[in-house]
Amino acid sequence: MSTTPTDINSTVHPSFADVPDVAARLRGTGYLPDDATATATFLADRLGKPLLVEGPAGVGKTELARAIAAATDAELVRLQCYEGIDEARALYEWNHAKQILHIQATGTRDWAEAKTDIFSEEFLLPRPLLTAISRPGATVLLIDEIDKADVDMEGLLLEVLSDFAVTIPEMGTVVAARRPIVLLTSNATRELSEALKRRCLYLYIDFPDAKREKDILASRVPALTESLAAELVRVVGVLRTLDIRKKPSVAETIDWANTLLALGAGESTSGLSGHRLDNGLIARTLGVVLKHRPDLTTAIKELKLG
Repeated sequence: MSTTPTDINSTVHPSFADVPDVAARLRGTGYLPDDATATATFLADRLGKPLLVEGPAGVGKTELARAIAAATDAELVRLQCYEGIDEARALYEWNHAKQILHIQATGTRDWAEAKTDIFSEEFLLPRPLLTAISRPGATVLLIDEIDKADVDMEGLLLEVLSDFAVTIPEMGTVVAARRPIVLLTSNATRELSEALKRRCLYLYIDFPDAKREKDILASRVPALTESLAAELVRVVGVLRTLDIRKKPSVAETIDWANTLLALGAGESTSGLSGHRLDNGLIARTLGVVLKHRPDLTTAIKELKLG
């Protein structure tokens, strides 16, 4: 772990040649990016700037970080945000129990001497932010659901992501030898600070259109017939227009496709009425995509499944 400051520009090591390279390599991992996603990913990599990815839950924000890591053969380091997360859980903390045992074992009485021993890398517990900053190899840092964290966490991120360096008072400053590709995701449950947004590139990912969602199904569930995929995407599209608490995500569309196959709907036209899903089959499996009782009630009523 280096604690010697360096020229920050020297830490940027681009992983992609150009935007088409991004698109091709992400598709190679099974992630199907649109032009905006490929462009934003390229710029985040080339400019060494964090990328704030916003959008509804389940549209592929977290999956994008996984795909970038796979495409660049990088280590994915994830910081899952939640209400109350603090510096000790995000950045680092000291192993106090081990420090006390060390002092007892060595019989050190002089505090100045003990301080030099116990405030060293041996007793440091790196958390995701410090881990990503200190790794010498290719790294993707995913700061997931930043909107769930308190505003104080944004202040910590501003400090870390401005210079890609972490100051540990007892040891010095840890500077990134190789700047990680950083993605922050948000479901937009609260407004993020303008200061944080200014330091990031911005990408909004919405639910895909019908054609792209069928392409995603073809990639992720290749056993699904084209007619069943089209009908499934149609029904999911209708569900997303309803006044419900949680609209079906792309991941849940994939889950529903696998569910229908498991029930034999992909065999010949079983489960289909012409090219339409049987209402009974839809009603029996709605719980795969809708997870709140009022949403189920609304869907059954609007789709006339009852």
